Amino acid sequence: MSQTRRYWLLKSEPGCFSISDLQNSPQGISSWDGVRNYQARNLLRDEIRTGDGILFYHSNIPEPAIVGVARVVRSGYPDHTARDPRSEHFDPRSTEASPIWFMVDVQYVAHLPHALSREDLRRHPALSAMEVLKKGSRLSVQPVSAAQWRDVLVLGGRPELLEDL
Repeated sequence: MSQTRRYWLLKSEPGCFSISDLQNSPQGISSWDGVRNYQARNLLRDEIRTGDGILFYHSNIPEPAIVGVARVVRSGYPDHTARDPRSEHFDPRSTEASPIWFMVDVQYVAHLPHALSREDLRRHPALSAMEVLKKGSRLSVQPVSAAQWRDVLVLGGRPELLEDL
């Protein structure tokens, strides 16, 4: 694993955008747009970089879980949906000259053969400290430690990705 590579958990409701939607996107690549939280925006704009690893998390379903892996293929740039009045993510305060919201592009890598539910994460000592499990944590973009990344890939049935990401 690269010393400079970082790891993230990105949440999405599967009815809105699922891991399969990402997989079926042209070349398996899609923008991660529509984030409207300043803390998450700052991570997208300032921290997440090309080559970083992504744990894809399905949220707001009966059993939320980490379901797949992706990689960042384009670092943060202005979210064009904020300037589109037809978009549900439209924000009239955001302009081309002064964007408020940012997004990254991510590429599908793999589904996890064994999706990891919140209960699965809680049962594993190293994963029980993940941000996604903290009470009140609703942020859609969250940092993941290298150790947590490794453990998720192993427990989720994708240890071969440790060499690739």
